[in-house]
Amino acid sequence: MQDIADYLGDSLGLSQKASELDAEVIVFCGVDFMAESAAILCPEKTVLLPQLCAQCPMAAMITPDKLRSLKAKHPDAAVVCYVNTSASVKAESDICCTSSNVINVVNSVDSDEIIFVPDKNLALYAAAHSDKTIIPFDGYCPTHHQILESDMLLAKEKHPEAEVLVHPECRPEVIALADHVFSTDGMVKYVKSTTHDEFIVATENGLVYRLNRENPGKIFYLASGNIVCPAMKMISLQDIVDALEKNQYVVSVPEEIRVRAKKALDAMISVGRNG
Repeated sequence: MQDIADYLGDSLGLSQKASELDAEVIVFCGVDFMAESAAILCPEKTVLLPQLCAQCPMAAMITPDKLRSLKAKHPDAAVVCYVNTSASVKAESDICCTSSNVINVVNSVDSDEIIFVPDKNLALYAAAHSDKTIIPFDGYCPTHHQILESDMLLAKEKHPEAEVLVHPECRPEVIALADHVFSTDGMVKYVKSTTHDEFIVATENGLVYRLNRENPGKIFYLASGNIVCPAMKMISLQDIVDALEKNQYVVSVPEEIRVRAKKALDAMISVGRNG
């Protein structure tokens, strides 16, 4: 999939790229919320999701009703929502964040109390770098959450010279063992810029494929077995052919939802991204 793509990147970066392109049709090879974000930012384009079953389990953990219930319990709190959420949840939020800019976004919010959805691990990571009171929703990325402290200790024992790169969706005890905490794009940039040539990588295995391809001569070890996101692996080459030939499946966001969700995304973009 990566080999035939025109552009590689994280969910927001690809959505922003889609809005900059002259192309009228965007085939988004990712999960549902990613394609929705592209549709939110560029409503004049046709956004296709090649496989309808490619649904992010973490995004599905938080619903608009659950978020409204949290807001009712904490009426003075601002709502920060991870981009790994549905358009309807973004529409109920004050500002979005990515794994790369979460600290900047949280600290930019004009409220001492913040509801953070849906990733509790990312919420705890942000709380460790902020004086704000963070109220986390009890969601998580199953792929990153499966990486355990014991896995990291074993990997470090096997590869003592390797730098440890950890995604902030991981458990706090795993993050505590990191040399560097990065988003996927942050890992890509760091590996290219450093002279170090050996790394333990605590994120989905698709990124390790990219790191190997773009950094010949450097060595990468997955932190734990085969760390796979099943949803991200659902799209096949045949799905892409079908999407292009049949113009399927078109991602649409109701305009009232799209406008409100875009406000939360625009608020984040105005804060800026931190690699």
